[in-house]
Amino acid sequence: MDFDRMMETLRRLSLEAGDKIMEIYDGEDFEVRSKSDDSPVTAADEAADAIISAGLAAAFPDVPVVTEEQADTHTVSATTFFIVDPLDGTKEFVQRRGDFTVNIAWVEDGIPIRGVVYAPARERLFWTRADGTTVEETGPFRKDAAGDLTPIGVSTPDNDALLVVASKSHRDQATDDYINRYAVADMKSAGSSLKFCLVATGEADLYPRLGRTMEWDTAAGHAVLSGAGGKVVRFDDHQALTYGKPGFENPFFIAYAPGVSLAPA
Repeated sequence: MDFDRMMETLRRLSLEAGDKIMEIYDGEDFEVRSKSDDSPVTAADEAADAIISAGLAAAFPDVPVVTEEQADTHTVSATTFFIVDPLDGTKEFVQRRGDFTVNIAWVEDGIPIRGVVYAPARERLFWTRADGTTVEETGPFRKDAAGDLTPIGVSTPDNDALLVVASKSHRDQATDDYINRYAVADMKSAGSSLKFCLVATGEADLYPRLGRTMEWDTAAGHAVLSGAGGKVVRFDDHQALTYGKPGFENPFFIAYAPGVSLAPA
């Protein structure tokens, strides 16, 4: 696989999808419908999905693509594929809170090794370069050329004063109980896959998720964090979180900077 070409394509498609999302976000009231699992969906989800799906099919016609908005049609049994959440954090989008992202990842042998996370309302763009390392791009977000790039990396955590990030919309008592097993100096809440990115930049050391997620929710953030030196493991046995699972559903997991002394499940 030509990773230079791949990342140029993934970056461009994320920006194009982000533009469409913001056009709807900044417009008049938009319709919110419920999918079969009762999760919300909007025209922005569907428009972004169409842009990314068409772009990946044109650039990589022989590669399977898994997307949230077409999940009911997926029968992918391969361990190497693209996986997309065209609008992660739809609840944040609907409530106009800004913490939503466009996520595109490349999974190879069950591991997300390249990815893009774009938060258009926050004007934050994270992606893995062809060599697998992660950068944050700071505008002007041209489609044809990258702007200023800052290499990012995880923190060196202090286990007596950890920086923790948790879900803004899905926080529960089980998560709080687990976090309370650590010595926490600061606690942040964030939506969507931005939580992975906060660990990747060193703005947080630990992100535990004790709740239902799907592979398209996590793959791009996982790739971004891995490229910054971080890890994502299953909550139950601390083994690596893998992709291409039946139904694309994740177990509980922990994303963290190496050096964090993980509490047992």
